[in-house]
Parts: sequence; C-alpha cells; structure tokens
Amino acid sequence: MLQEVIASQLRGIVGEKWFRDDRESLITHSYDGTPMLQSLPDGVIYPENTDQVAAILRLLQQYRVPVVSRGSGTNLCGGTVPVEGGVVMVMHRMNRILEVDLENLTATLQPGLNTKTFISHVEGLGLFYPPDPSSMAISTIGGNIAECSGGLRGLKYGTTKDYVIGLEAVLASGEIIRTGGKLMKDVAGYDLTKLLVGSEGTLAVITEATLKLIPPPKSKKTMLAMYKDLYGAARTVSSIIESRIIPATLEFLDNPTIRVVDDFAKLGLPLDMAAILLIEQDGDPETVERDIARIADICRSENAERVSIAADEAEALKLLTARRSAFTALARLRPTTILEDATVPRSKIAEMVLAINEIAARHRVTICTFGHAGDGNLHPTATTDARDAEEIHRVEAAFEDIFEAAIALGGTITGEHGVGLVKAPFLEWKVGTAGIEVMRAIKLAFDPSNILNPGKIFAKSARKRVVLGRG
Repeated sequence: MLQEVIASQLRGIVGEKWFRDDRESLITHSYDGTPMLQSLPDGVIYPENTDQVAAILRLLQQYRVPVVSRGSGTNLCGGTVPVEGGVVMVMHRMNRILEVDLENLTATLQPGLNTKTFISHVEGLGLFYPPDPSSMAISTIGGNIAECSGGLRGLKYGTTKDYVIGLEAVLASGEIIRTGGKLMKDVAGYDLTKLLVGSEGTLAVITEATLKLIPPPKSKKTMLAMYKDLYGAARTVSSIIESRIIPATLEFLDNPTIRVVDDFAKLGLPLDMAAILLIEQDGDPETVERDIARIADICRSENAERVSIAADEAEALKLLTARRSAFTALARLRPTTILEDATVPRSKIAEMVLAINEIAARHRVTICTFGHAGDGNLHPTATTDARDAEEIHRVEAAFEDIFEAAIALGGTITGEHGVGLVKAPFLEWKVGTAGIEVMRAIKLAFDPSNILNPGKIFAKSARKRVVLGRG
C-alpha cells in the first residue's frame, strides 16, 4: 500500500477520479495478456497530459516507488505485470491524433490511441501505416512502440521501429526529452528514437510519437498453398525469396493449427495437409499479377497439393481474418493458452517446426505452430491448464528446449513479443554477458533508481541449463 502522503499528492496531480487504489482497480491491473502471471500494484493512475506524467514521475522518483506504464496490456511477455508493486500508469486518456501532416506524410499522436482506430483513420485519408499486430483491435500505439510490435506485413514493410521517427518521452527524473522529428534523415548523435522503441517501458514513458506514413498499395491478391510435405512448404518460402519476390504477407500454419482454425472459422480447409502457406502480394496491378503467377508456379514446383487464389477482397479478408484468429481458435481447446515467439533464419523453418514437434512429443505436451514464415518468426503455442502443476512444468521445460533449438539454428528468443518477464532468463544466452552489461549501463543512465518497470528484461539469473549448453 502506498503511503498516504504519496497517494494524496498523486490525487492532487490528476484529480480524485483518476487515481485509484480500491481492490477492484488493483486486481484488474495486476496482469496482462500473458497467462499465469499476476502481481498487485499499490495504485493505478490515469494521466491526461505530458505535464501530469512528468509530475507523477518526479514524485515517484522522490519516494523510489516503481511505476509501470501500460496501454491495453495485450503483450505476451509479462511486460506490464507490476512484479514489484508500485503504481500502474494507464495511458488511455492520452489518445488523440494531434496531426496528420499530408506534406511530410507523418502522423503525430498520443500513446493511448487504439491501433486499429489509427490505421482506419489514416486509411480514410488515403494513406498507409503498415504495422498490423494481431492485437490491433485492442492494443494501443504506445504499447506497440514499447514492445516494437510486428504483424503479418512485417516481411515486406518491417515492424513498428521502421515507422517511428520521433518521440516525446518523460524520463524517470520527470525531465521531458524529444527525439527525432518529421525527418527522413537525422544522424545527430545516438539514435535515441530507435533505442526507446522496444525498450518495454524500462527507459522512459512515451507521451507522444511521430510516425511515418506511406502511400497505400494500389492492388493486392491473396492465395493459399497447401502441402502434404512440411519441407515442401518450407522450401517454398526460401524459393520465393530467392526469386527476388518479397510478398506483403507469407504466413505458415501447421496441421494442428489448420484443424483448429478451420473448426473455428468454417473455411473448409483440407485437414489432411501438413502445412498451409497464406501468401499476399500488393503493389501496382501489373506487378501483383506477375508476382502471384510466379509464386503459384514456385508453390507447384515445390509439390503443393493445391494452390488457390482468393476470388475477391471479401474472400481474401476472410482468409486473413482466419489467420489472425489462430490464437483465439487455439484458446478454445484448453483453459490456458501459452503463445510463444521464436525466430530462426527462414531457411531453417522446416527444421524448427520439426524440432518443435519432437520437443512437444518428448515432453508429452500439445503445441501447435503458426507464424510469419517469411521472416522466420514462428509462434509455437501450447494449450494446457494452469491448474495442472505437473503439466505446466512439462510445458515450461518444452519451451526452454524450443528456445535452445532456435538459438542453435541461428535464431533468437523473441522476434516481436519482447523480453519482459518471461524471456528475461534467456536474454543473456542470446546477447552474451557483455551485451547484458551494455544494456544494464544504458538502463542505469536513463533510470538510476530503477523505478521504471523494474524486474523486466534483466533477470536475476540466467537459466543454468541454457548457459551450460553454450560451453
């Protein structure tokens, strides 16, 4: 519980209505989208503007009270669970689009803005913001920036970091900094904008962002390629890229995921296929027609059993929606769904999927795999029950083995979900001891009292088994 002197001053900053420490508010902000993680904060605050954020941080810095900033809490790495208590700062009141600059093709907005609302707004103006995390109907732009979210269009267009060109942020001291701006070129000193994107709320609280917009593609086409041979699907991914074609979307679903998605979305997918690739290309009409025809030829040459092209935009949207619903569909199977995030070089996708299947069988757990094949980002997803401690232990052991397999194949422990609490024990294996020390030094420079989202990214100790495995 916060000292009354602190709670009273917080109410004085935002008003009585916007600071809460009742039991209901504390419980509803004690968890995020990550299963099996929960920790009560001591208070919840809803700032209205940057000055209030600065005043809140100055006060919490004075009393050394932890603060976790958050949007909708859709992250899957435990990034917004207040594991050391303190204050949860909810950014939803700061949700305005401040400007869309049609001359510079930029948008400046506040962090609490809903992602889908923003995308719909700029599309209504005839512009395009490509990052499209599956959570965009719920998530906020600020949360996307904090976690550097990806999405289905990442292969061709990149992820959130590729579109954030300027930030306003408040340091732990309460000082306000501005990085970047409406500039397409800026090499003045260290790139603090890129450093803050994906920093998971551990370096500063983002209060404003300037995003790059681009012209929308003139046309697009969507196709499905279905395989009885997993390697055929994997080879297709490599062959498409080798042929110098970069699709807008290149998604992978394994057989267990196909079955669950089809049962959920009633698409009539062939249930006897080992894998399906969902492929979309966009751009000038002539280019799209040429690329889709070439991709279809590549799929057939890699022994695709069937190749089908969506007849119209409605059918294409249905296919894409089905892919986006994979997590929701899988969540219907068991009480607890753990969606993970391992990335390998795309040439290693087949090996990684087979490794996941072998690991799941060895640990006697159910793991379905889908993900962004075009950039090697797979989402092995366990369906389990948090009430079964013995099974959960096996699931956790399986995911340790999956991360180990990803690293062994030249991959990484997370491609788009972030480190947060869940991946912290594995980070040192990926970046090494020296890398961890550099990151700790950066954290110390921004937040010497460690009040900003403490307990995240940096684990108290690395996984012993994983560290030994490196030797």
